[in-house]
Amino acid sequence: MQQRSRRSFLSLAGTATVGAVAAACGSNTGRPGDPPPSTAMSAGASTPSQAPKVTLQQWYHAYGEDGVQQAVKNYAASYPGAKVNVVWNPGDYDSKIVTALQNSPVPDVFEAQVKIDWVRQNQVVALDDIIGPVKNDFSPAVLAAQTVEGKVYGIPQATDTQVLFYRKSMLQAAGVQPPQTVDELIDAASKLSKDGVKGFFAGNDGGVGTLTGPLMWSAGLDYLKNNNREVGFDDPRAAAAFSKLHTLNANGSLLLGAPADWSDPGAFVDGLCAMQWTGLWNVPKIRDALNDDFGVLPFPKLDDSGKPSVPVGAYGAMVNAKSAHVNEAKAFVKWLWIDQTDSQLEFATRYGFHVPARQSLIDKAQTLQSGPAADVVKFVKENSHLIGGPVWTQTSNTALSDAVAKIAKEGADPVAQTKAAVTVAQAELKRLFG
Repeated sequence: MQQRSRRSFLSLAGTATVGAVAAACGSNTGRPGDPPPSTAMSAGASTPSQAPKVTLQQWYHAYGEDGVQQAVKNYAASYPGAKVNVVWNPGDYDSKIVTALQNSPVPDVFEAQVKIDWVRQNQVVALDDIIGPVKNDFSPAVLAAQTVEGKVYGIPQATDTQVLFYRKSMLQAAGVQPPQTVDELIDAASKLSKDGVKGFFAGNDGGVGTLTGPLMWSAGLDYLKNNNREVGFDDPRAAAAFSKLHTLNANGSLLLGAPADWSDPGAFVDGLCAMQWTGLWNVPKIRDALNDDFGVLPFPKLDDSGKPSVPVGAYGAMVNAKSAHVNEAKAFVKWLWIDQTDSQLEFATRYGFHVPARQSLIDKAQTLQSGPAADVVKFVKENSHLIGGPVWTQTSNTALSDAVAKIAKEGADPVAQTKAAVTVAQAELKRLFG
């Protein structure tokens, strides 16, 4: 069974469940020969109370990056307030979590992105009391992934994003400038498609899973708006933006049928495409293969009324409301994901290649201080958006994904298809909020 990385939720198909698509393989940037991670408490960290110790069970999905499993076990073992047993979950972690929250007092602590149904069914515990003092230190878009109706249910652990990688030498040889608008991206992809090389790769589905959100954002729209009470893409500009994906699919400039999908940099580093939409986690592999012959961009704006964008996502540490040790579980989450800033920085940057969830730690991440990585950090700070969110349901997600697929692959009427997806999403909001 292939292990998942921490960014499966960064595609449209993975938004309505916790990373439902096991698309992203591990970035494998950990070094097995490295010394074990630091377990020293950060300066100013709180000390758990001296109450009798209990045993807590903590669940993680099976990260693909080398070193993560041993690191989280070391963190748990160093906690003085309880005995914490880490459970590593290969396979369908999402279904395991859903079942556990419905029927079991374990896990006490787990990682996920909150869903409004979990909150409505009292399956998870609000964590506002422990995140309150440092809440403003978290990226707003990342924190939004863990917030339902103003309450925070997960402490973000690390941030992942996707950007447009481009091969500098290929663009230069073709006389192409890095694209700043969607039309420039289409034009560049067409000009770069020659000599057995395709201009652009955004996934073997033609970009449906990865580019739906960025296309909406390029037009200045979003999945939901007005505090998640209204559909955000009920606008003619959404259909216009989605139609651009059909242009890319129809003009022969997209790479399709690549040996590995969008989350792997293989197509880009092997020269199968001149541009690829993929993740920050691939910077080390791309840099090793291409040295400085690459740059990164956010997804371009549709026009001057739109904006460039990058998606962000982050698992959060959450507490099971059925746990027999809710207070102790919250104390552990606070200790690890609020107090232990050294461990948080290490978790984000030593095992794989990610942006710390807390703003104050980003400047301390040496791997993010220069080159394309520093550019990505800038994009995350200035252009980040959340894919879907806790109120964006599976039903809404399927309707929009199906609509965009029909537009992109079949040339279906973008106005009619977008309106059909809007109707489904509106019905879902009415079901949730009346």
